[in-house]
Amino acid sequence: MAFMNVTEVLQFVDQLVFERTGKHLDDVQKAVIEGSYKGQTYHEIAENNHFNKSHVGEIGGELWKFLSTTLGEDIKKTNVRSTFERLQITALPIIIQNNNKQNNNHTFNFSVLNSDQAIQKYQEKDTDTKSQSVYHDLTLAPQIIKFHNRETELQTLSKWILNQNISLISVLGLSGIGKTTLSRKFIDLNLDKFEVIIWKSLKYPQSLNSLITDLLNTYQQKYEETLQANLKQLFDILIQKRCLIILDNIETIFTNGQFAGQYQPEYLDYQKFFKMITEINHQSSVMLISQEKCPEMNCLYQQLNLSQCLELSGLNDINILDNIGLKNQDSWLQLIQIYEGNATYLKDIVILIQDVYDGEVTEFLAENSLIITQNMQSHFHDLFNRLSAIEKQIILELSKLNQPISRDDLKQNLSLSSVEFVKGLQSLQQRYLVTKIKEDKILFKLSPVFRQYVIITGATGSP
Repeated sequence: MAFMNVTEVLQFVDQLVFERTGKHLDDVQKAVIEGSYKGQTYHEIAENNHFNKSHVGEIGGELWKFLSTTLGEDIKKTNVRSTFERLQITALPIIIQNNNKQNNNHTFNFSVLNSDQAIQKYQEKDTDTKSQSVYHDLTLAPQIIKFHNRETELQTLSKWILNQNISLISVLGLSGIGKTTLSRKFIDLNLDKFEVIIWKSLKYPQSLNSLITDLLNTYQQKYEETLQANLKQLFDILIQKRCLIILDNIETIFTNGQFAGQYQPEYLDYQKFFKMITEINHQSSVMLISQEKCPEMNCLYQQLNLSQCLELSGLNDINILDNIGLKNQDSWLQLIQIYEGNATYLKDIVILIQDVYDGEVTEFLAENSLIITQNMQSHFHDLFNRLSAIEKQIILELSKLNQPISRDDLKQNLSLSSVEFVKGLQSLQQRYLVTKIKEDKILFKLSPVFRQYVIITGATGSP
C-alpha cells in the first residue's frame, strides 16, 4: 500500500478545507501541515518560514480540530502522519464526486462522513465513479489575495478555452503584472468545467520527461520508461478527458544571454511538446504563463484555433490600493501610473511610503523621484542579466531618452547591423521591456521603471 507523501497530504487537506469553507489553505496553514507531517515543532515551523510562533500554534490547533471533526478521528500534531497512514488513504489525487454537472458546488459533503465512509469514498475505483470524478491538483497554485479589473481578460480566456477549445494559451507580461493571479482566478470560476485541472510550476525547471511523469502520477497513471510512451499516455488523457494544465514560470527553460524565448539545450523537448499540443486533436487546453514569448506562443492563423496569446499590461485602478493604509486617495492614480500599474512594484513602494512617509502619498510624490526599492533592484538585476549583448546596447541607448523614439532614429545611434538591431528590438518587446507606440509614426519606449534601474546602476547589471 502506497501512502501519501507530504505534497499529496497538502492537496488532500486543501480540498477538504475548500469543500467546507470555499477557501484554500493559506501559507501558514500549508507550513503547519507540511512541518507537522515531517515531525517539526511549531518553533521550527515558525523559524523556517518566518512566521510568528504563537500564530503558528493557533493555526495548528484549528487545523487539527477541523480534521478530527471531518474524518471522525482524534487528530493531533503529534499523530497526524501516523493517523493518515493508519487510515490507509492511498497516494491518490483528490477525487471529488460531482454527479450534478449543473451545480458549481461539488456534492461530496465531507462533514457528514465518518472515517470509514471517507476512506471508502476515496478508494472507489469502478468505471462509473471514474467517469464522474474530478481530479484537481492545485497544490502549487498561489492563493488570490486581491483581484481587480481583469473582467475583460477573464472573458477572453473563457471564450478561447470554453467556447473555442483553443489547445495552447499563453498568458504573458512582466513579472508582477498579474499573469498568475488572472490564471488562478479563471480556474476558481470554472472548476466545474474540467474533469482534470493540474497546476505545475517550472520555477525550478525540470526535464520534460520528469514533468510528464508528474502529470501522470497526479492522474493516477503508471508512467513508462521512455518520454515517447509517457507522452502517448498523457495525450490519451487529453483526448478522453476535458483537461486544463497550467505551466507557470516558462521563462526558466529559456537561455540567459540570448534573445527571448531561446530554449536551453536540455529543455528543447518542450518546444516539440508545445507544438504537439496544437497539432494533435484533443479536447483539452494547456496554459503557459511566462515573462518571455517564444515562437510557439505566436499565433498567425487565428481562424485555425491552434493557439492564442494574452499579453497583460498594468492596471490603472485605484482600488488596488484600497485598505492598505495609504492616505491622499486623490494621488493614488498618479502613484499607480508612475509604477506602471504593476502590483509587485506597488507593493514595495507602499511599504516604503508607510515606513518613511507615514502613508502620505503626496509627500512621497513631492520628492519628484522614481525610487527603485532593493527588491526591485534585485529583480531587475536578474532580468538585465538575461538579456543578450545586443539587447543591452539597445537598452542603454533607450535609457538616455525620456521620450519615445522612432526605429530609424534609434538605429542611427547604435553600431549594430540591421539584422542585429531588428532582432534585438523584437526580443525586447517579447520580454515586455520595450513597448511599441502607434501614433503618426511607430515609436518605441523603454519601461520607465526599468529605465530608472538602468540609470542608477550604470547599465552594468550590478545589484
